[in-house]
Order: sequence, then structure tokens, then C-alpha cells
Amino acid sequence: MFKRIFVIVLDSVGIGAMPDANDYGDVGANTLVHVADVKGGLNLPILASMGLGLIEPFAGMPAITHPIAAFGKMAELSKGKDTTSGHWELAGCPLFTSFPVYPDGFPSEVIEKFKIYSGYGVLGNKAASGTEIIAELGEQHMLTGQPIVYTSADSVFQIAAHEEVIPLARLYELCKIAREQVCIGEHAVGRIIARPFIGRLGSFTRTANRHDYSLEPPAATVLDILKQAGFAVIGIGKIADIYANRGLTQSYPTKSNKHGMEIITDLAGQSMPDGLIMANLVDFDSVYGHRNDAIGYARALEEFDSALAVFKSKLTNSDLLIITADHGCDPTVQGTDHTREYVPLLAYHHGLAQSQMAVNLGVRGTFADIGATIAANFSLPPLTYGQCFLNDLLEENE
Repeated sequence: MFKRIFVIVLDSVGIGAMPDANDYGDVGANTLVHVADVKGGLNLPILASMGLGLIEPFAGMPAITHPIAAFGKMAELSKGKDTTSGHWELAGCPLFTSFPVYPDGFPSEVIEKFKIYSGYGVLGNKAASGTEIIAELGEQHMLTGQPIVYTSADSVFQIAAHEEVIPLARLYELCKIAREQVCIGEHAVGRIIARPFIGRLGSFTRTANRHDYSLEPPAATVLDILKQAGFAVIGIGKIADIYANRGLTQSYPTKSNKHGMEIITDLAGQSMPDGLIMANLVDFDSVYGHRNDAIGYARALEEFDSALAVFKSKLTNSDLLIITADHGCDPTVQGTDHTREYVPLLAYHHGLAQSQMAVNLGVRGTFADIGATIAANFSLPPLTYGQCFLNDLLEENE
């Protein structure tokens, strides 16, 4: 068994449309394949060595004979294609009722409640790109002091404000008001998101002071169970926000994918208690996927691969690394929404690398297989959902 399990979630790095993609308007979506096509091939030597090209062939990715990691892909059991539901399912808690979405903006009763409880008027109230809406309404916001409220194809209530007009502490208060008093009941969106920005007309820029206020998972996750059993549970990036600060013993916010990889690499090189270290790398989704920037997405994947080489060198014989995603966000398809896709599954440890055996984990029926595997590794009670693949990783070395 492993003393430390590292899970790296490549936010939105999907690997092909699921069979029910038509229900979500996502037929033909394939984030990895289409990003590779636009780039003319991806240079990902570490991910290639792990067998990423054996899951789904794409430009620049060789299908090698002796991968150093187990490989497969996972289908989402939950309804929807949201960051929150995807992560909850990874931790063993799928969601069978979709979060509400508002493609035409929020209904008047939601906006009126926000006005009453916050004491502010509202600008916006529509589905929009975050960068576009601050370009459109940023000046008016600065003149009136009213926050910009908007949503997207995701289940989110987003509040944008200039840091010099509505200070961060006040913006976070407004988000808590929205979470606790406004977006409740039938309007309980998956996340309330603070979207601070700086600058002047023509050069508004979102800052790294974003903060998410998620609903709490409806049942115990493997993070909760690990913490209760006395194990370390460390979240990096958005993990604390996504799980509503539940189940963690320590949290490290990040400013970028690069920052997240620096933190997890530093932790891998330290002596630390047994447990789970889970990181979300959000730039793939927020900076490139939602902005239809396939070239930037490709560059971010290649930068991650380079950082992964350094991280992997820090792992010990008692460490397990799992790389996956939470949904797709194909930047080449129409619109800026997430896409209903399978997600890759790569599982690496030194012993498996030395075995020279190709371990195909196949097509898994739920993201919860990761949570089930983590629980089994630490001798915790089986989770309600998910099938453990731990034995597949170990049998070649017995």
C-alpha cells in the first residue's frame, strides 16, 4: 500500500465525448484531440511515457509499447458537466440532480433578493465571458459602484468588482450573502464566485484573488473520511473551495498552474504524514478552454508536462500519482461551455514503471473509482460508489 497518494486534476482536459453527449449539445467534443490538431501535434514526452496516447490517439502522441503508468479513461456518472460535481464524484460522491443554470440570466426574484440583502444595485445579469463583461461594464461599475453580476453555461453566480471600488473583503461578504441568503432552494447554484479585477477602461484585468463558495457535498467524501481517520488531506488550488473547506487538514491557494505544480513538487520532496495531496490546475479551463484559446491550451499542456518531469523525480517508492480531469472544455467547439467528455486516468508508481507491463484500466464507469481506490489504500470502509483499481496497480509487482 502507498503512504502518500497525489491526485492532480487537469481542470477540463477531457478525452472524447461520452455516449450521452448529445443530451448536452456536445456531440464530437474532444478537448485533447482537437487541441492537438490545432497545434499540429502536442509535445508531451512524460505523459506519452505514461500511456496517454494509448487512451486515445492524437497528433504528436505516440502509442508506446511499455508505458510506465496504468492508463484508462472514466465516464461521469453525475448529471451535468460541472467542476463541482466532477470533483465531488472523484471523491466518491456523485450528484444525480443537475445544478440549476441560467442561460438567460437570473430571474427577477433572485436579483431582487440580492439587492435587498446586499444593499447594492446590479449591473449585467446575463450569461457572459468574464473578460468580456468587465470590458463592457467595467467603466459603468466604476462610476456607479454597483457590482457586476453574471453567470455562464455553468451553475455559477459570479460577482465581478474592481478592487479599488469594492474592496476584496466586501466582495467576499457579498458572495457569502449570495451563498447563504440568495442562491438557496431551487436556485442553489453549484458555486458563487468572486471575480475581482483591476485596471482602467481598455485594460481591465482579472486578478488572482478569485474565491469560490461551493455548496457542501451532500454526503461524506473520501476527503472527509480520511481526515476523520487521522490522515493528512492537503488541497492545492481550488480544492478547498470546491469541497466547501470540508475534509482538509491543510490548503494552499494558487495563482496559476505553474504555482500549483511548484507547491505540489515542493510537498513531494518533503517528509510529511501519510495521506492525500490533491491539486486542481484551473488554467486549462478558465484561461484557455472558456476563452476558446486552443493554442494557449496546447502550450499549457506542454508546460505541465515539463513540470511533471520535475515533480515525478521527487516521488518515493511509497507514493502513488493519479492524473485525471473533472470534465471537458473543448476550445474548438462553438460556445464557451464545458463539454460532456470522458476524462483520462493515469496512475503511476515506481514499481509499476519498473515492471515493464502495460496495465490497461479500461473504461471506468464513474470518476468515483478514484475515491474508492484511495479509501482501499488507506484501509478505510468501502465507499458507496466506485470500484477500486488498486490491485491492478500492484499485481504485476507481487
